[in-house]
Amino acid sequence: MVSHLFFYQLTFLGLLWLCVMLHYAWPNECTGGDQRPPKPLPPPRKRSSDPQPFPGLTRKPPCAACEQAHEHVPQPPGCPPPRKVSTRGRPRQVDTSQHFCPDPACTYGGWLGLGNITSNGHPNGGPWRQLYCTSCGGYFQETHGTPLHGKRVAPDLLVWAVGALAEGLGIRAVARVFEVDPNTVLQWLVEVADHLKAFSQYFLHDVRVTQVQLDELFALLSAVKDGEMSEAEAITRLSRSPQWVWAAIDPVTKLLLTINVGDRTLAMAQRVVHQVVQVLAPGCVPLFLTDGFTEYATALLTHFGQWVQPPRRQDQGPHPKPRWMPLPQLLYAQVVKTVRRRRLVRVSHRVVFGTLSAVQQVLAVHGWQINTAFIERVNLTIRQHVAAVGRRVSTLCKGEDGLRQQLALYQTYYNFGLPHASLCQALPQPEPTNGTGSAKQWRPQTPAMAAGVTDRVWSLREVLMFRVPPWPQPAGV
Repeated sequence: MVSHLFFYQLTFLGLLWLCVMLHYAWPNECTGGDQRPPKPLPPPRKRSSDPQPFPGLTRKPPCAACEQAHEHVPQPPGCPPPRKVSTRGRPRQVDTSQHFCPDPACTYGGWLGLGNITSNGHPNGGPWRQLYCTSCGGYFQETHGTPLHGKRVAPDLLVWAVGALAEGLGIRAVARVFEVDPNTVLQWLVEVADHLKAFSQYFLHDVRVTQVQLDELFALLSAVKDGEMSEAEAITRLSRSPQWVWAAIDPVTKLLLTINVGDRTLAMAQRVVHQVVQVLAPGCVPLFLTDGFTEYATALLTHFGQWVQPPRRQDQGPHPKPRWMPLPQLLYAQVVKTVRRRRLVRVSHRVVFGTLSAVQQVLAVHGWQINTAFIERVNLTIRQHVAAVGRRVSTLCKGEDGLRQQLALYQTYYNFGLPHASLCQALPQPEPTNGTGSAKQWRPQTPAMAAGVTDRVWSLREVLMFRVPPWPQPAGV
């Protein structure tokens, strides 16, 4: 019987033979005169932190709002007719310069301040005047084309109810306060929203600003998704679909340029930027400041871009394709916020279009840095004045249309009827007030007054009584 020591010696000899064979089989780099020392490894390449120039796009990004813009712009039928000057009787005591004939077949129909409208008193002792067109001989009330036309309710009650909605009360709360049906308040809101939307479009145009801040406000809408669940199941589960309220503001005058509601997508960003462009004057390219949402760059490039032919890099070969590049005067910067575990840990600034020096030069006029603080403050004001987007409330809208109507009311009320504390102007001489109170030292000013759109603070009754012309009026009319 073979002992275990023999197997141990045999294993040792096998390992020794394997080491000798590997020593001769392994290539030796030191032998031979043709061997060269290995090349040293190159150091790792460091990426440059300098911003790279925008390469441009081969195609212009499409915008659905731009394609539909020319289809809904009302245009006057021609030149305005001559102004009428009455030489009979005493001078007119009632100002009718802001009224127009509603008859589309009338030559003076739709034109303001041409002297064809006269006052005809109060028929049957009613609260509204009757106006008469001397061109076509037609009669109409002064409330024609306003939300107050044809209403049997007291005008003050409707104005107060709309004012309560503008101050942040819900529809049912307004109905309880003024002792009316909630459906009646909802119908008033629908009519007022259409009127105020036309009112804002009539006044907000050709506005020149130096800065525009844009942001999105998260909101919750109570909705029933088609095909996913029934209405009873949705009520049981209290389903809520998220939406975003988009807003754009001029931080200098605090003018709310546009406000809309929709998903957080590129199409919605293009629609909001398109609405801002409709408000700005032709050729006005302000500094844009937003958060880190990447779709804003494409939306701005769509409306503030041009085709540029790149230079040739070689003498032969085809010319490079033209590139869609931003305008040279376009400046756009982002405020990128890093949030971890619901806490803000870092804020960085990024210049997308233009240079940092050019952006700082625009902001240095007011002593500011790159920020979105003004639009963030407006978000808080929106939550306080629009009941549907308030936090921890039970007044959520059922859909986007209801939220848009409340936002249209808020935009007009904020721009024309709500004086801003930071915009008040000091009077050259204090004005005495009625009674024993102190003298008036400040002149209230709204964002529309600061932007030069209007020259006075509008009351809500005056806004609702204003008859919006069917098309923009020339400056000389």
